[in-house]
Amino acid sequence: MVRTVGDSSIESRRVKMDLMKAVEAKQLKENAENFNIGDTVKVYFKIIEGATERIQIFEGACIAKNNEGIRKTFTIRKISYGVGVERVFPLHSPRIQKVELVRLGKIRRAKLYYLRDRVGKRAKIKELIRKKV
Repeated sequence: MVRTVGDSSIESRRVKMDLMKAVEAKQLKENAENFNIGDTVKVYFKIIEGATERIQIFEGACIAKNNEGIRKTFTIRKISYGVGVERVFPLHSPRIQKVELVRLGKIRRAKLYYLRDRVGKRAKIKELIRKKV
């Protein structure tokens, strides 16, 4: 006995996927991705504490980017009081006010997880110097 999938079920899946893509497209931020892996960035993140809201700045090196579309995330690593701190931010989150580029990094890898094991000067990322034309 051979099972066949009806055209109506395939068509309904397509309609659902199109609806999901349309909803996600409305929530995407424009020009949100102005940095690359290895760059030092400042993330202006909205913190809500009870009835008050404030903007907290998290500055560090971008060590990874993951996923695509509305689920895109990036990982920022900084050293705070001698302890490495990493935070994963959703790129298209309404809580992120802006991502400001501080310094360009010169790297040769897609993920910089090896920085977790390094301390001091060995944990630095070389700066990329762009030539002016």
